[in-house]
Amino acid sequence: MTTYEVAVRAEATLGEGPTWDAATGRLIWLDILGSRIHTYDPASGRRTVRTTEQHVGAVKLREGGGLVLNLRDGVALLDPDDSFSWLHHAPVPGRRANEAAVAPDGSLWAGTMRYDEAQGGGTLSRVTGDGEAEVILDDVTVSNGTGWSPDGRLMYYIDTPTRRIDVFDHDNGRVTNRRPLTEIEEGAGYPDGLTVDADGCVWVALWDGGAVRRYTPSGTLDRVLTLPTPRTTACTFGGPDLTDLYITTARTGLSAPSALAGSLLVVPGAGKGLPQRAFAG
Repeated sequence: MTTYEVAVRAEATLGEGPTWDAATGRLIWLDILGSRIHTYDPASGRRTVRTTEQHVGAVKLREGGGLVLNLRDGVALLDPDDSFSWLHHAPVPGRRANEAAVAPDGSLWAGTMRYDEAQGGGTLSRVTGDGEAEVILDDVTVSNGTGWSPDGRLMYYIDTPTRRIDVFDHDNGRVTNRRPLTEIEEGAGYPDGLTVDADGCVWVALWDGGAVRRYTPSGTLDRVLTLPTPRTTACTFGGPDLTDLYITTARTGLSAPSALAGSLLVVPGAGKGLPQRAFAG
């Protein structure tokens, strides 16, 4: 078993989306189906919880302060004074937001999926600070982990039911040459959220796998962190030196959830992360 710590003992229905805010020394994370935005300060132990009016798939930092939210009905801005505005309002009945990531150019790559997880019912879109939205990938089922190599030339992406981590060539907001980096074998769980470390390796949380795996840029598995609850959902590096791996978990759909299902876990000194990019809007 991995040497992990319980950062926040919680019962999140669908814990997701950890993001490290270096300016405040806090971790932001979500309960998608609970419509809650959590913060956690590891230095003081202080926690906050904010409820959103609809399911929230991702929350990321903005360059000028505040947050950008990937919500059920589109992408919205939350200003430092807590004022709310829609940046791109595009509701689709039966569809919700799921995961998002900030690209090297500051755009938000926002994923969606259908509540019933119908095949091909989701998308991955690129949303800029002026509210322009472009569908990059359609025919997606469960749009999930998205990240870029340290030099920005590669983009990694997960559509969970495919069981693959795919890699694209990336240039100035365009992706080409999609190919598999690796495929998760049957019985090991399904790939969910991911993060890319300073060495260019990809860390992926395995839904129903109770683990986080690290893959090299060539797709070789070189580390497995085994965790105490099966529905591990996403991970990111945080802490003053970006060496602590924070991992979100879920309890939704579990007939007998473990005591830590829905909690925020941390593996101290797991590796070395990259600074979080902020949304240019």
